[in-house]
Amino acid sequence: MPLGITRRRVLKTTLGAIGTTVFNPISGAAAPISQLMTKLSAYMAEAANRKLPDAVAEKAKHMILDTLAAMISGSELPPGRFAIQFARAYGGEKVSTVAGSNVVVGPIEAALANGMLAHSDETDDTHPPSQSHPGASVVPSALAVGEKFGIDGTRMLRSVVLGYDVGPRVTATLGKLQYMVASHRSTHALSGTFGSAAAAACAAGLNQQQMRWLLSYTAQQASGLASWQRDTEHVEKAFDFGGMPARNGVTSALLVQAGGSAVDDILSGADNFLQAFAPMNDPSMLIDKLGERYEITRTNVKKWTVGAPIQAPLDALENILKRDRFDVDQVKQVVVRVAADEATIVDNREIPDISLQHLVAVMLVDKTVTFKTAHEEARMKDPAVLRQRAKVQLIHDEALEKLMPKRVAIVEITLNDGKLLTDRVEAVRGTSENPMTRAEIIAKARDLIVPVLGLSKCQKLIDTIMTLETVKTIRDLRPLLQRG
Repeated sequence: MPLGITRRRVLKTTLGAIGTTVFNPISGAAAPISQLMTKLSAYMAEAANRKLPDAVAEKAKHMILDTLAAMISGSELPPGRFAIQFARAYGGEKVSTVAGSNVVVGPIEAALANGMLAHSDETDDTHPPSQSHPGASVVPSALAVGEKFGIDGTRMLRSVVLGYDVGPRVTATLGKLQYMVASHRSTHALSGTFGSAAAAACAAGLNQQQMRWLLSYTAQQASGLASWQRDTEHVEKAFDFGGMPARNGVTSALLVQAGGSAVDDILSGADNFLQAFAPMNDPSMLIDKLGERYEITRTNVKKWTVGAPIQAPLDALENILKRDRFDVDQVKQVVVRVAADEATIVDNREIPDISLQHLVAVMLVDKTVTFKTAHEEARMKDPAVLRQRAKVQLIHDEALEKLMPKRVAIVEITLNDGKLLTDRVEAVRGTSENPMTRAEIIAKARDLIVPVLGLSKCQKLIDTIMTLETVKTIRDLRPLLQRG
């Protein structure tokens, strides 16, 4: 167990914080439902009929469009092509849409495929307070189950918001990055599994008792190892971040909707989830400010379709390029400083869209980075890019590490004449501190969708998502998500 946490200590902390009674294996008496489970399951069951604040509904539209765009663009990347091929071969009842293809399969298969599509690269959203990527699994889950039951656009919005509320709270409670380091478990997969289950359950219309069973099935499927960091092809990573969690969550929801019963309270009693996973934080974080603080509003959209630790450096470099005029051949050295742990993730990686040195070099040469240029493997051997890449030095900065989860970056460019150009980004564009506008979200979506589906279909999809509360059945999205 991480950081010296013992089984007895976790049990004592959990019971003290929640005030529950443990199941008595001798008498066979069932424990009463804990306050923690009561509040969480009630919130989840009420979500389908809970009106969202206008700002939350607007943010939900942004996140849905951003994730759908990631799914569609991902259909032309290796993990996405594999996911579509798998879905086509595996089959299943023709119920749910696989984006960027002409494939229609069962909801479990569609959730898995679309989850992998959404995280085929580093285009999807991030939730820094929980170290997770909620959209990549939550949106595919709500879509797949929503199609099965024919939910309307308002229910789709509420299902997605619930998924963001539940999944990130789980891994924030566990301890996010520090928990992943100590336990070797993937916070991204764990958050996605619980978030996807919540979204799918809302779409399926489960009641409070069924929500408790849902959480038990979901806890049984809670999985994922931090070994995804060794995946150089991004295929297993796409499965870990998007496909597997979406599949798990949809499976839980459909099992319960079909009549499956389960343990009434997986958060208390013998061998419960909190004992097994030993959270670093107080379990009450699972229900902290439910209905007051919507986690979707704390989720970041990536302006740049690259790894999250590279967002701030590209923002800073763009600021310098806009402010100071210089030719790329005038550059003598580029020093980039980011948080130490973040730097490790993107330091000279083999994959172009998560290699900081490579992308800084691409921006120096092109003056910007697009989805296309961020994914061109050939550019990693381009002599013009390699000349600039040799000038880039990445500093694993311990001082910036202390500011996490705020991703601060400092870029310093030294020209041949000794002139120093520098910029420090405190709030990355697309974060809750520096949000992108609706127009910027749409512009990013167009860049991702048009090359795959064309301008006309892209515009219809954007218009539909931005007026989602008027959509009578989510099944109407299918012709807008698929190739002709």
